Formats: sequence, structure tokens, C-alpha cells
Amino acid sequence: MNYTILIYDSPASFALRTDPQKSQAYWARWPSYRQALVDAGVFVGGAGLQLPDTATTIRQRNGQRLVQDGPYADTKEQLGGYFIINAPSLDAALEWASRCPVEPDDVIEVRPNLQVPG
Repeated sequence: MNYTILIYDSPASFALRTDPQKSQAYWARWPSYRQALVDAGVFVGGAGLQLPDTATTIRQRNGQRLVQDGPYADTKEQLGGYFIINAPSLDAALEWASRCPVEPDDVIEVRPNLQVPG
């Protein structure tokens, strides 16, 4: 079954991405995690996302498209990226998620992917 590992970064983690002194160390830890997923044969896909202030939210109301700058949720942690893995169980997916090289204040959510009938 496919599971998505959703990585919610704190403002401090987003700041690490662009800090001239710290960004190289931040980005250096991700390739080995991705490679471990690939080597284990569980990697399906994934991507890092741009900073939350680059988001655009669309809502449909009464047949009208309402466009708003900014992320959907106004929360401290924002979705920073995701991995899709194929794991035999939720426990296996949680094990992979626990190895994700996130900062202490970041949050990881693991969610089974919807299997659409037909």
C-alpha cells in the first residue's frame, strides 16, 4: 500500500533552507534519506515545496473561483514536502517516517493513500 509522509516544517526549519550559513547542512541530509528509500525499494515519489508565502489558495464558491495569496492554513507549521512510499503496513511506513531527518519542532504525518475504486 502507498503511504504519504507529510513533512510540516516549523518557521525555524524554513529559515534554515535559505540561511547562507546553514542551508548547505540542511539540504545535505535529505539525499541520503531519499537514497535509503530507493535502496529499500519503497520510494514512489516526493518533492520539497517552496516556502509557504509562495502558495496560492483556490476556493470554489457558487461557481466562482476565489484566489488568495498564501497557504490554506494559518498555522505555525506548514507543509514543507512529502514522500510517497510503498510499504507493507502502517507500522513499516511509520518506521520510515521516523527516520526522516527533520528538525525537533517539525511534525511528520503519515497517511495511507486513497485507493480509488475502478
